[in-house]
Amino acid sequence: MQSIPGKYWILVLLLCAACSQPAKKVNIVKLRPPAPLLKNISYNGGAVKSIHIFVALCDNKYQGIVPVPAKIGNGQDPDNNLYWGNEYGVRTYFKRSKDWKLIGTRKTAWILERLIFKNIEKKYYLIADAYDGRYIKQSTKDFLHSCSGQQKDTLQINHKTIGLNGNAGLLAYIGHDGMMDFRLTDTIKNTDGKTRNCIILACMSKTYFGPFIKASKSYPLVWTTGLMCPEAYTLHDAINAYINNESKEQIRLSAVSAYNKYQKLGAATNRLLVSGW
Repeated sequence: MQSIPGKYWILVLLLCAACSQPAKKVNIVKLRPPAPLLKNISYNGGAVKSIHIFVALCDNKYQGIVPVPAKIGNGQDPDNNLYWGNEYGVRTYFKRSKDWKLIGTRKTAWILERLIFKNIEKKYYLIADAYDGRYIKQSTKDFLHSCSGQQKDTLQINHKTIGLNGNAGLLAYIGHDGMMDFRLTDTIKNTDGKTRNCIILACMSKTYFGPFIKASKSYPLVWTTGLMCPEAYTLHDAINAYINNESKEQIRLSAVSAYNKYQKLGAATNRLLVSGW
């Protein structure tokens, strides 16, 4: 991957500024999709392991952010979106990765695109969901319900059953920290005694997600203490360390190294990306 272009720094500054500005008023209630029933599909994947990524597409209109350029800030256009189809978005970055192969796509009413990847060497599948930006609240709830085991699902591909939501061993959220804009009233509680791993790449995620993650009994491998740019290179390298069975600290350090490569924050990156409590 190339180092970050000079012109891209303007966008980086906008992203970080977005988290520090007072949230604009957004009528979240009217923007919710029809509430799905929480699925609880039992699943024993055996040797087949999975990772589930929840991406809330960047959205100038429906999220409390300082607007980014219109083309990449349209939460209903995954192809050009900052967190999906843009150069450092999840779809583009993972499709270019030598470690992952795209094997399928799906979509639902509010998941505009679901990508299914298989690791080239390991028996791991990665499912990445691009949520319509107006439904950031739903993406946040689905992520937390998955961390707690309250929501479990599967999908079929190439005659294999893949675990989704709480049936995945690692869950990740990437995008704007919507809990700066809205308040969740859902009860998050662990329902099956399992401890899942999670990664949360959003501004100040340890502060805003902390109480819910603690209640879910999942373990935060990487989350943030301040403002950050939630782009895919950080997630990619942390996941690769995870599937290689590296230690929790090495997973965090892989994320730190990737983020610092592009953002050039030096020692501050080590304080920004943390793990555990």
